[in-house]
Amino acid sequence: MTTASPQPTASGPPKEPVQLSTNPYVGVLGVFLGASIATMNSRLLSVGLADLRGALGFNFDDASWLPTALNMAMMFSGVFCVFVSARIGPRRVLLFSALVFTITSILLPFSPNFWVMLALEGLAGLASGTFYSLTMTFVLTTLPRRLIIFGIAAYAADIIFTSNIAAALQGWYADHLSWRWIFWHSAAVMPLMIICVHFGIPRRSPPPGPGPSWRGFAYFSLGMSLLYGALDQGERLDWLHSGVIVAMSAAGLFLLAATWVRRMLEPNPLVDLSFLYSRNLVILAMSIFVFKFVHLASIILIPGFLGNVQGYRAVETGHALAWVAVPQFVVVWLVAAAILFTNSRLILAVSLAIVAMASLVCAHLDSSWAGTSFAMLELVMAMGLAGAYVGLVSSIVLVGLERGALKSAAAAATLSGFMHTSRIFGGQVGVSIMNRFLTVREEFHSNVIGLHVQIGSWLTDERLRMFSLGLLPGSSGSEEAQARAGALLGRQVHAQAYTLAVADGFVLVAAVAAAFLLIMLLMQPVKVSYQDLRRM
Repeated sequence: MTTASPQPTASGPPKEPVQLSTNPYVGVLGVFLGASIATMNSRLLSVGLADLRGALGFNFDDASWLPTALNMAMMFSGVFCVFVSARIGPRRVLLFSALVFTITSILLPFSPNFWVMLALEGLAGLASGTFYSLTMTFVLTTLPRRLIIFGIAAYAADIIFTSNIAAALQGWYADHLSWRWIFWHSAAVMPLMIICVHFGIPRRSPPPGPGPSWRGFAYFSLGMSLLYGALDQGERLDWLHSGVIVAMSAAGLFLLAATWVRRMLEPNPLVDLSFLYSRNLVILAMSIFVFKFVHLASIILIPGFLGNVQGYRAVETGHALAWVAVPQFVVVWLVAAAILFTNSRLILAVSLAIVAMASLVCAHLDSSWAGTSFAMLELVMAMGLAGAYVGLVSSIVLVGLERGALKSAAAAATLSGFMHTSRIFGGQVGVSIMNRFLTVREEFHSNVIGLHVQIGSWLTDERLRMFSLGLLPGSSGSEEAQARAGALLGRQVHAQAYTLAVADGFVLVAAVAAAFLLIMLLMQPVKVSYQDLRRM
């Protein structure tokens, strides 16, 4: 009886599971779509909040917490996802987040009450916050180095174009479809992102072992979220006179202190902060704040003036300003090509100077200006903002490369998380400063104008008499006409005071840009250039 000899077994390590065939450029498209969707979702909610309040009957105070909850959650997940991505890979994070975000976007219009909508907004923010942070991580680690500058240009075009058209798109939805499309817009686009991520980002096996602790990430993320919420609601709740603001600020600062202590005692290997100890990178981190601040000229000052003084609705403001998105989309590519032959810091400095000069011209506005009055100035400002965004991101990437930001996935993720945190938190700091500045300056100008608008002054009495005569045919009597005349004069004083406050805001924007240009003189030369990357 014979027995079959056993077959020889192959020696060596077990084979890796077959990987899904992916295309990195499809993956890059997917993460860019995610960043665009997250930006559009946040802007649509902010611009369409008035329509949302009217449709659902929410009061002003309650409704103001909806964008706050969304952005606080985005602030949290934008940092925490660095830890999650390092453990399970960006593909799983993005696919799961995209699915959750799609479901919440569909369900939000059907919320039975305010608290359910607030919870869903928080969940949507947790999901969409991952889109920002993982975008630059994937771009920096996937694209060939010679194409990184064009990846940066695509990222800039993505964010800037989306930010500019949001107001016009929301107005079109409100006039032709429904307020529900504030949320459904994102759900309609998400399937394309899911397909791109599925076929463009490869699977990655989780690293063996228990892995580092998540607690430091949680402390830092929650602390930044609480501070963001305090900044966002501070002006409405009167800052430190509100127990809510004091509690959020104290808790946020305590958690940041706990993060620092934990970092000193037990550093997390997933966070590589070695490249952050650089004068250049600290100054460029300030440039993110400066860019977000000067951008307020387009997203707060001009829309605020048109809405408060000229009575423009959101859709009218959107139509007046959205057209600059097209030339901006073209400019970012021209700037990227120029950086190949010049210097990214030079582009950043020149672009900020252009924005500062346009802001100084806008500071000469008066209450007769309308949307068309800003057309040429808005175009010049848009060109400067597009160039500044490409210049600052490309400068940060160069400094990061010089300091070893791409030497490991942890370093690249840390750089991306750092940029994300600086962008969102720095942007909110700028918004809080500008809103407070406008409030203080409007009160100042109103008081100064009020000194010259006194009952008994012949100019005031003559103005009231003319108003009364003009309003008398539409009034029940002379007393009603006089009351309406007084209210009309009060509105004129408010309009003039707000106009002067906005003019001061443009001067502040120019001053911040000019101050940063002086700080840029302290930067050290960078040994790496995009010409060098193209030769690699």
